[in-house]
Amino acid sequence: MTDADLLRTLGVDASQLDPAPPWVPRAGAERLDGRHPCVRCGKPASVTGIVDAPGYGRRWLDRCMPCLLATTPRGKPREPLADTVAVLREAAQEVGVDLTIVADES
Repeated sequence: MTDADLLRTLGVDASQLDPAPPWVPRAGAERLDGRHPCVRCGKPASVTGIVDAPGYGRRWLDRCMPCLLATTPRGKPREPLADTVAVLREAAQEVGVDLTIVADES
């Protein structure tokens, strides 16, 4: 999902978001002081990030944890462990490396 898609999904007007600096150490942890509301529900934000809003540049996107979880794409399912191990073994063979794989599926 692109930043523009995310903003559209959230129903957020990028012009209403605070401008973000070009680079932020630790992704803006100092913003999480209770002063910034979640863009979706208005409760105090517990997670912050930066989006590149078309036409507006980098903007802060503050959300509470429930809204973050509700609006985060789940992505593709994880590959089965056996498939991952097979790929690792094949790669090790190709480069001539002895490989021992220890895994715990729990």
